[in-house]
Amino acid sequence: MSWKSYLTTSIGKKIQMSLTGIFLIVFLIVHCYVNAQIFWNDGGEAFNKAAHFMGTNFLVRTMEIGLFALLLLHVIQGLALYFSNRSKRSSRYAVNARNQTSKWYSRSMALLGTLILLFLIMHLSHFWVPSRITGLEPVIIDGKEYHNLYAEMAHVFTGNLLVLVVYTAGCISLAWHLLHGFYSSLQTLGLATHRYKPLIMFIGTAFSIIVPLIFILMPLAFYLGWIA
Repeated sequence: MSWKSYLTTSIGKKIQMSLTGIFLIVFLIVHCYVNAQIFWNDGGEAFNKAAHFMGTNFLVRTMEIGLFALLLLHVIQGLALYFSNRSKRSSRYAVNARNQTSKWYSRSMALLGTLILLFLIMHLSHFWVPSRITGLEPVIIDGKEYHNLYAEMAHVFTGNLLVLVVYTAGCISLAWHLLHGFYSSLQTLGLATHRYKPLIMFIGTAFSIIVPLIFILMPLAFYLGWIA
């Protein structure tokens, strides 16, 4: 069987899902670290410097294009697997039986993934489009001009309860998605052996809670006036 034929099989698609999922997990770590610079509460200096580096570095910008492609592939493959699995079921299992064999979020990956995609579209319209296309007001830091993405964050999140609710819902969906996806990705690639399963599940659970929680705290901090 050729690689092209293998990648179109159910197993091949799951491997692609796992690889893109791991790449997106790495991206979440970097994105979380950069955005968390706002908690220095220094008027956005550290955050704007970090955001400037991410926006001007050639390697990062190149990876950004790949990220969008992988994200789109991850969503398409996930939905394709979901509908393929549904079509192969000859009968429905009882609700109780399903709950005993899997968590509800592991059976709702397509729904959670779709909600996250819709959240990302709004997130990109708020920050990526202004910083990459339409432009942002400049700010001078240590004699150098930067895009004031921090001011844009403050503008979007301050006093806007609807945005806070949508971002919180998107991050909660991300947490549920990661609870299944983190371990599942490693398991599909054969990296989650029985010996290390408890450790990997612990790390995956901690990651799935901590990272989305940090993302939730960002708009919440602006909305409640913890940072300015």
